Amino acid sequence: MTAQAPNLDKKLYYWRVQQKKPQPPVLRNTVLAFVVGGLICVLGQAVLTFFQSLGMSAKEAAGPTASVMVFLGAFFTGLGWYDELGKFAGAGSVVPITGFANSIVSPAMEFKREGFILGVGARMFVVAGPVLVYGTVTAVLVGLIYWLTKL
Repeated sequence: MTAQAPNLDKKLYYWRVQQKKPQPPVLRNTVLAFVVGGLICVLGQAVLTFFQSLGMSAKEAAGPTASVMVFLGAFFTGLGWYDELGKFAGAGSVVPITGFANSIVSPAMEFKREGFILGVGARMFVVAGPVLVYGTVTAVLVGLIYWLTKL
């Protein structure tokens, strides 16, 4: 009978933890992520439309639009506003291109006291680095497979 007691204690403990654990507001989080992510994308569309109104084609305006959106993400991260948006909107602030800028600037700001080389330079791509590396490797592999199938 003593061999079963620890097992019962674990089950009781797990049950109590599940009862006391705060439940996240899934619907609220989903709606906020959708709305905020959508608003960031609307801002991107407005920037794209602005560049097109200057006479650029959609293809030509894509580069400057991406640059403006990355700048805005980095700028608002520097001011501390993007982190507040992330706390409020969750995934809605992470998905668009501004979230990529935030993932580069945040670690750089956090480690700036360690200097430009060992702090900012070494830590800037802590979060975004793996995405860049694996994205590049995947693109090369897909391109190689595509090229080999066309032979």
